[in-house]
Amino acid sequence: MTGIILAGGKSQRMGKSKAFIDSGGIPLFGRVYRVFREIFSEIIIVANDTRPFETYEAILQKDIILDKGALGGLYTGLFYSSNYHAFCTACDMPLLNPRVIKYMTGERDAYDVIVPKTHDGLHPLHAIYSKKCLNPMRQLLERGDLRIVNFFHHVRVKYIEEMEIREFDPHMRSLINVNTEDEMEAVRKILMEVE
Repeated sequence: MTGIILAGGKSQRMGKSKAFIDSGGIPLFGRVYRVFREIFSEIIIVANDTRPFETYEAILQKDIILDKGALGGLYTGLFYSSNYHAFCTACDMPLLNPRVIKYMTGERDAYDVIVPKTHDGLHPLHAIYSKKCLNPMRQLLERGDLRIVNFFHHVRVKYIEEMEIREFDPHMRSLINVNTEDEMEAVRKILMEVE
C-alpha cells in the first residue's frame, strides 16, 4: 500500500507553512514521514512547492488540478500511486500511531474508503482510499465541490469507530492536527510527556 502525505496547504490559520514547524526538535513533516517509512514501501508527497522535500526518499508530485485543496492533493496522490490502495494524511498530524494505521489496512480488501468516525465526525485525512475513488473524486473537483466526504456515497465505505481506535491509541492523539500556534504548543507538551 502507498502512503500519501499532503504538504501543499496554504496554512492560513497558522500564517506560515506548517510542514517544517519545529515539534520537539523534529519538523511536523518529519514526524509524519518517519511513521510512513516504517509502514509503506512507496511514499508520495503532494505539494505546491516540492523543492523542500527533495532530500526525502519519496515520489514528489504537484497537484494535477491546481488550487483544489486537500481533495485535489488526495486525487493527485491516488492517481500516481502504483498500488490500488493508499493511506492519506496531512503533514500537520505529528502524532500518527502506526498500530492504528496497520489496523485500518487490515480492512482494505473489501472497501474503497476506510475512515475513522469519532464524536468529532469523520477524519478523511487519516484514511485509506482505493483507485475506485478516482472517478467520483474527479467529478467533485470538476464541480468545484472540495468536501472530501461528498463522494463517499458512490463507493464502499468502512467506518472505524472511536472504540476501535482507542484500543491502540487511548487518548486519540493520532487524529490530532495542528492549525494554530496554541494547538502546536499543546502538541509540544504531549511530545515532552511521551518522548
